[in-house]
Amino acid sequence: MSWGERSVPIVAVATASGRGAVGIVRVSGKGLMPLAQALCGRELVPRQATYGPFKDAHGEALDHGLALYFPAPHSYTGEDVLELQGHGGPVVMQLLLARCLEAAAEVAPQTGLARLPGLRLAEPGEFTQRAFLNDKIDLAQAEAIADLIDASTEAAARSASRSLGGVFSREIEALRDQLINLRMLVEATLDFPEEEIDFLEKADARGRLDRVAATLDRVLGQARQGALLREGLQVVLAGQPNAGKSSLLNALAGAELAIVTPIAGTTRDKVSETIQIEGVPLHVIDTAGLRAEHEASDEVERIGMARSWEAIGQADAVLFLHDLTRRDEASYTQADTDIATRLPELASGVPVVHVFNKADAVQVADAVSLNALAQPDGPVLTLSARTGEGLQALRHTLLEIAGWQAAPEGVFIARQRHVQALRQARGHLEVAQAHAALNDGALDLLAEELRLAHNALGTITGAFSADDLLGEIFTRFCIGK
Repeated sequence: MSWGERSVPIVAVATASGRGAVGIVRVSGKGLMPLAQALCGRELVPRQATYGPFKDAHGEALDHGLALYFPAPHSYTGEDVLELQGHGGPVVMQLLLARCLEAAAEVAPQTGLARLPGLRLAEPGEFTQRAFLNDKIDLAQAEAIADLIDASTEAAARSASRSLGGVFSREIEALRDQLINLRMLVEATLDFPEEEIDFLEKADARGRLDRVAATLDRVLGQARQGALLREGLQVVLAGQPNAGKSSLLNALAGAELAIVTPIAGTTRDKVSETIQIEGVPLHVIDTAGLRAEHEASDEVERIGMARSWEAIGQADAVLFLHDLTRRDEASYTQADTDIATRLPELASGVPVVHVFNKADAVQVADAVSLNALAQPDGPVLTLSARTGEGLQALRHTLLEIAGWQAAPEGVFIARQRHVQALRQARGHLEVAQAHAALNDGALDLLAEELRLAHNALGTITGAFSADDLLGEIFTRFCIGK
């Protein structure tokens, strides 16, 4: 995205592709009224919907709809904005878009100049980028717009709305204000080396620093929850053929997504489904059954197993399914042991939940007694994917792995980059606390750590952000937003 062309007017279709009841063409720039007059045949009243025809170069109606004009700075982008709301057919929208570009280049009879010179098609996210550059929103709010559009659960949508409303940004700004006051106090004492320790003690500098750190810890906890709502947890179902992986996927999803048969190796490739538990999106991946490569029936099964191991290596959690009906078979137990031995190599540090399935097909006492089972590392559950017995316990276990806390009403949406920035700021505050506790007069080091923590927080809202970061964020938006 070109940062040197901020003054150039832009236009795009702002609604999703395809047919719909209403479609919107949006224009942003300076001095849009001549263009509006050419398209609508009249001058528009600011912030008032005007119904009428949208005219082509010969004065004929291309469509009939509503025109809205928002003069700067009271608009989404902070520039003049014109919105044409017509019928939502893709052909109609493209005709209106082409007409905007054509009318912009035409010479206005009153001035003898082009109505809107330089009008071009907008790039992805460019309208929201201009809103950020014109201080209508900060960077966290801009990201929340995309997160609201992409939300996969109701909880994620509500949290994104809170971030868009500025809840997250206000938390960050409050932290930055506290750090600014603390930095002013510390840096002011650098000019008075004889009195600096007593002065800082009287001003309760260490107490202030501890309170800032405690507040940051609270915000970091909320941000982790918000990132979880946005990103979700990638859960891979692994195990030998016919352990019940596909049945478990269907049970968790509440739909027949994967084919289930008694034939080993029915699942040949990954099957994915996103479900939600208490608003947390879980991306559940059913994989091909795992066994020794030489036991694979054909090349397709070997490729499927390779993809299974690849998915395990990218998982946030692994559900290792065991078949209770075959627990007494030595060969089956050995194959499970072989899989368990390889799991840590590919999923280092990833939680593995051992799920003993088909509890409905064995004696009740055996199904609930884990003492009779080999006790592997990690949580152990028994369940029946067929009857649903034990599913709720599994859901709770997955939430515990995710680190989800109940009552998420105050959670705002966040991204991993926000969490990383908060962790970075917290790390600098820990070093600052260590310097403050020494009382050794090394205020220059203390001041530097506070500055670095301040800057880390600034990257969240865009107060300190590199152009390449901003470009990466906005190019992920849809065109017209």
